[in-house]
Amino acid sequence: MLRRILPIFAAQPAGRSQEGPRVVEGPGDDAAVYDLAGRLAVLSTDTQTQGEDHLLRWPCGHRTRGAELGWKSAAQNLADLAAMGADPLSLVISLSFPGTTAVDFLEDMARGYVAAIRTLGADACSVDGGDLGGAGELSATVAALGACRGMPVRRDGARPGDVVVLAGTLGRAAAGLDLLLHEDFDPGDIPTEEDTAHARPGARDADRRALADLAATQLRPCPPLGAGPALAGAGARAMIDVSDGLVRDAGRLARASGVQVRLDSPALSGLRADLEPAGRLLGRDPMDWVLTGGEDHGLLACLPPQAPLPPGVRAIGSCRKNHSDEEHRDDPPVTLDGGVPEHLGWDHFGG
Repeated sequence: MLRRILPIFAAQPAGRSQEGPRVVEGPGDDAAVYDLAGRLAVLSTDTQTQGEDHLLRWPCGHRTRGAELGWKSAAQNLADLAAMGADPLSLVISLSFPGTTAVDFLEDMARGYVAAIRTLGADACSVDGGDLGGAGELSATVAALGACRGMPVRRDGARPGDVVVLAGTLGRAAAGLDLLLHEDFDPGDIPTEEDTAHARPGARDADRRALADLAATQLRPCPPLGAGPALAGAGARAMIDVSDGLVRDAGRLARASGVQVRLDSPALSGLRADLEPAGRLLGRDPMDWVLTGGEDHGLLACLPPQAPLPPGVRAIGSCRKNHSDEEHRDDPPVTLDGGVPEHLGWDHFGG
């Protein structure tokens, strides 16, 4: 089986930047070996589990392709590196699957990893090893290695007066998930990973294409990887990957930094336009997806007030002092237009 998969990773372009690592040992041995040339390394890991993070067949009828699983597994891990201000350098992948899984499906997964790395702009990154094992369900665990150009950007550096900014999108993947789970959604127009990388023919009407593109964002999210190092270079004092929803992850940043994050709904309203067709079909308020949907893997950061905003980054709020006195003991970590948001977002153990 490895003889079929390893050549896919071996064919990755060797276009590493001069600041990238030197791979001393890649796929085929017990571990990968790197020379990072003195840069601070960042390491993260995440898992995609069948039934919890993905379905092989969705209620709408869409059958998940291996390339979609590979892409999503790569994207969520690459986004974690970007949230530290790091350049992605390497992925090491552990796949567990039933013995009945077709080798063609696993080959397609490998192509999905490579396609995500190329399309998302992780030019210095490659897949450098991993493990295969048997299991009752299909799961993919990735360890992702990156390197910082300066100091890593943590969650706990935000200060009162900082501007809260967003790189990337919000709500698209959450709307796409609800569409995939809805029996009335027609998945026939969902674009492939090749369509994501290049212009594709239009669907039969604008709404139908919009719905298909939202489903594609759930299956193949496109985090703004370049924005992570750009925000770090602009002076970001705190940053987080929005994986579990804007309100929930802003709360994590706020608590770590000891500030209150104040979100501004007019600044977020432009994100709802692409979600309107799904809102009409499913009877949902698109702002719910904007505030609580996380799997777009946008980046939330806090910048000093005078810092320049990198291209594609929008201001969506500010930080204020989080009072510790008894009078303000119950102040929420996140507010929306001065009030407490009704919904927080995804909780892995919330039942």
